Amino acid sequence: MSQSLLRYSAVKEIVGDILKIEVPSRDSATRPVCLGDLAVLEHTTGEKSLAQVININRAIVSLQIYTGTKGVSTASQVSFLGHPMQVKYSPNIMGRVFNGTGSPIDGGPNLSMEPMINIGGPSVNPCERVVPKRMIRTDVPMIDVFNCLVESQKIPIFSVSGEPFNAFLARIGIQADADIVVFGGLGLIFDDYHVFRQSFEDAGVFSRTIMFVNLASDPLVERLLVPDMALAVAESFAVEEGKRVLVLLTDMTSYADALKEIGISMERVPSNRGYMGDLYSQLARRYEKACAYKKGGSVTILTVTTMPGDDVTHPVPDNTGYITEGQFYLHNGVIDPFGSLSRLKQNVIGEVTREDHGQIMNTMVRFYSDAQEAQQKKAMAFDLSDFDEQLMRFGDLFYERFMKIDVSMSLEDALDTGWQTLAECFRPEQLLMKQDLIDKYFPKNVVMTTDTSNAKEEGENGEAAA
Repeated sequence: MSQSLLRYSAVKEIVGDILKIEVPSRDSATRPVCLGDLAVLEHTTGEKSLAQVININRAIVSLQIYTGTKGVSTASQVSFLGHPMQVKYSPNIMGRVFNGTGSPIDGGPNLSMEPMINIGGPSVNPCERVVPKRMIRTDVPMIDVFNCLVESQKIPIFSVSGEPFNAFLARIGIQADADIVVFGGLGLIFDDYHVFRQSFEDAGVFSRTIMFVNLASDPLVERLLVPDMALAVAESFAVEEGKRVLVLLTDMTSYADALKEIGISMERVPSNRGYMGDLYSQLARRYEKACAYKKGGSVTILTVTTMPGDDVTHPVPDNTGYITEGQFYLHNGVIDPFGSLSRLKQNVIGEVTREDHGQIMNTMVRFYSDAQEAQQKKAMAFDLSDFDEQLMRFGDLFYERFMKIDVSMSLEDALDTGWQTLAECFRPEQLLMKQDLIDKYFPKNVVMTTDTSNAKEEGENGEAAA
């Protein structure tokens, strides 16, 4: 007998969005209920809701109801469909917007006849992976120059509430040189959702974008499905069509909070600050979907993780840091060059980028660090040397030309601007860089603009760096 024809009505408990029902064992001809299976809950009024199996304890099966338990009674009946949650996958989903259950919400054509794929499958076999060696250009200097985004990388943006991380994420989605962008919104307010959609449409990239959106007003349990649906679609495009897919997820802290609330409803014992003990494995299961496939195609994951109270030791960013390959810190409207890190950048810097990339990156960060120390000396009324003045001039230019998140330029233009900035503030011998790179790239027609006595004297003698 088909399992979908069997109905179970022994409801034992309803807690939050969780319904517990007794499912007695059947003969071997009937497929047993499995973790992750979908079910249809039929109300006494005749209405139906989707639910998913999230726990099995002997004969008691716990169901997570997507639309909530409002109106659900102990007289309700449950039918199991015998397969996990599925999402539509075909070229026709490009440029479409779906909700947390995978249903279109953009008023577009009906997709009911499109093929479906299961979500939440295992991570890719390591034998199918290749070492990531291709760079994803974003035209954001603080990423492309200092912490390259590499294909198949999984990396979060650490930030705090109030920072423009959603606008910044939208910019990356627009400017990144990926074939397909899959966006997953977790607990977004409508204004943020509108910003993302309008940004993609205005930039003309909506036709290569797929959006899965769970709004703050939507059922909490749907929030847990958005990352799995986005990653399942991304994985299929990468494997079957060889596409370079960039997955954008915001905000993973909202996802972890949803996990916590569901865990509390199931009376599970919390581990750290109310979060369940499997938080690490739940996050890792999603992040590990990032992969560069041997047969072509790749999935790259860029997320936003907000830190409550700007606390990097909070369980969500703390666990995320152990899983991912670096992080971008977005503080005070800029990408922090010191807290940010890309552990895969050495695979592309100087390998697939220009030969001066590594030297420019290291030299500019070194000078900006020294500029911060010079600013502290000035704030404490210490005497400043001529070199301190040069450093502070460089720090101001570096902030304006590179650190502001609204700055957009290609990698080559950013490297040339780096040489230009160095030439405006320092003499060639002060750079401590390879001489052959200085001879090749240092601008010859730039006048150093620092107001130090040494620079003035050398300028009068015609010995200042051109």
